Amino acid sequence: MSDHITLVGNIVGDPEERATRGGDPIAAFRLAVSERRFDRERGQWVDGHTNYYAVSVFGELGRNALASLQKGERVFVAGRLRLREWETDAKRGVSADVTADAVGHDLRWGVSTFRRSTRRDDTPSADAGGHDDEPSSGGQDAWAVPGGSPAALDSSPAGEPPRADSTSPALVEVGDATPF
Repeated sequence: MSDHITLVGNIVGDPEERATRGGDPIAAFRLAVSERRFDRERGQWVDGHTNYYAVSVFGELGRNALASLQKGERVFVAGRLRLREWETDAKRGVSADVTADAVGHDLRWGVSTFRRSTRRDDTPSADAGGHDDEPSSGGQDAWAVPGGSPAALDSSPAGEPPRADSTSPALVEVGDATPF
């Protein structure tokens, strides 16, 4: 049985690249998660207690984390928590280890740009949970919209219908039945 956890915090140091015995990539970093609370006496928000987590990110997700994350960035991590007791000659303690299933930037504190990664081969990755969401495309981006980039198809602001003067082709004609 696993304890699933979602954390939002700051990366303490640059992620380190490690590898499994089989050579698969692992991104490893520490995450500081601080409680924020409002101090009525001071009239301001203050940091409370900070917990530290050792995060391990495996496979393609780990490779992408190594290319995307760095020290000081605020991120979210969803994964499986394991508390591990440790002991040295002088000390005893408990380490909170998280195996990440998802990692991303906290967009409350900045902006991020998504760029689809390319697979090294056409075989499904083991870290994808047994699902292969990438269709076979013969080397082309199967998710690409024919005729150009999505931004080129419609220059209307997000959340607004296309403008009448738009010269972009219609993706769906009025009266077309939906395929689902």
